[in-house]
Amino acid sequence: MTGPGGDLPPHPGLAGGPVYLDYNATTPVDPRVTEAMLPYLTDFFGNPSSSHPFSQEPRRALAAARAQVAGLIAARPSEIVFTGSGSEADLLALRGAVLTSGRPHPHVITQATEHPAVLESCRALERLHGARVTVLPVGSDGLVEPAALAAAFTKDTVLVSVMAANNETGALQPVAELAALAHDRGALFHCDAAQAVGKIPLDVGELGVDLLTVVGHKMYAPKGAAALFVRDGVRLEPVAYGGGQERGLRAGTENVALAVALGTAAQIADVELADGAPARTAALRDDLHQRLTAALPSRVYLNGPRKNRLPNTLNVSIDGVLGHELLAAVSQIAASTGSACHSGTHAPSPVLTAMGLDRDRALGALRLSLGRWTTAEDIETAIAALTKAAARLSVGLEDADDLIADLAQALDTD
Repeated sequence: MTGPGGDLPPHPGLAGGPVYLDYNATTPVDPRVTEAMLPYLTDFFGNPSSSHPFSQEPRRALAAARAQVAGLIAARPSEIVFTGSGSEADLLALRGAVLTSGRPHPHVITQATEHPAVLESCRALERLHGARVTVLPVGSDGLVEPAALAAAFTKDTVLVSVMAANNETGALQPVAELAALAHDRGALFHCDAAQAVGKIPLDVGELGVDLLTVVGHKMYAPKGAAALFVRDGVRLEPVAYGGGQERGLRAGTENVALAVALGTAAQIADVELADGAPARTAALRDDLHQRLTAALPSRVYLNGPRKNRLPNTLNVSIDGVLGHELLAAVSQIAASTGSACHSGTHAPSPVLTAMGLDRDRALGALRLSLGRWTTAEDIETAIAALTKAAARLSVGLEDADDLIADLAQALDTD
């Protein structure tokens, strides 16, 4: 098969199932990652902190994995702290910076479309540690205006936390410009890059960030493997106290197998980025978008920026249908909406709401996110399935067959 990752054998976890277009939710573990980590679940079981021979290979593997993760984001190996999840890494960054600041009422700035791991950590800092939090609005494209950040600083601002890429729309924030503003005011800058790392090139030096979150299960490593970049010289209060592992910031015997998995995933992603995988992914995404728009004229609306977004992410609303109903009617694909269901009632996505979308358009949204194993054939299947289901849901059943026949003819012509 030929997909964004080049010539790859089919993934065993995807065989026989629907077309997977939910890579922003999680990715299948790359078989090369599984192969690399397995020896550290079986033969090389030693504690890397021990002094006997059983520790030597785990200690070497841990150091190599740290260097691989660092290499992907142009950091130093000493600046990588392994964690158990992206949420933990975010908490370490936010809580660690606030508690170390020494301010009686530290001020934190974030923005409205952040992941709940950041927003809920900010609320906990308000509730438990007397912090003050400013949540910046975003524009209709989901982006923060640097001028809004500049106006939000106070003398007590200790940290700004703005994500690299939004998980729903793929919107890429102007991180370098925002980080420069933070440093001008003496504040640290944290970036949750869970969705961006491995999909686009990232250089922590060029971005100017002090703290950056990396998440393994968003780039073909297992869940439970993550890391926080902590720039040399940045002081943080630990989340877990104990034996001094991970520069004293995250106590507990290291999970060498998961660190190796994350390192291997980072190395593979580094190679793919250099080999043009983002452009190949974007071409498939744009083909999906253009052909959906052609098949459903005047009904498909792009949510988020057209240019400043991840190459794999397409968030669209289809006029006349609800996103969750459309996906329920399409068994051939696995994708997501941004809405949340509570007791049978669907609420619009907080991200799309923050961008100013009205309720109907927000509830009509679909997030179609591509990945390493997405093929041109998958795109064909998705287009046919979505257009047929949209036709059935938006017109009377007596008219649907004629419309579907017209759509099928249009798809064949394309």
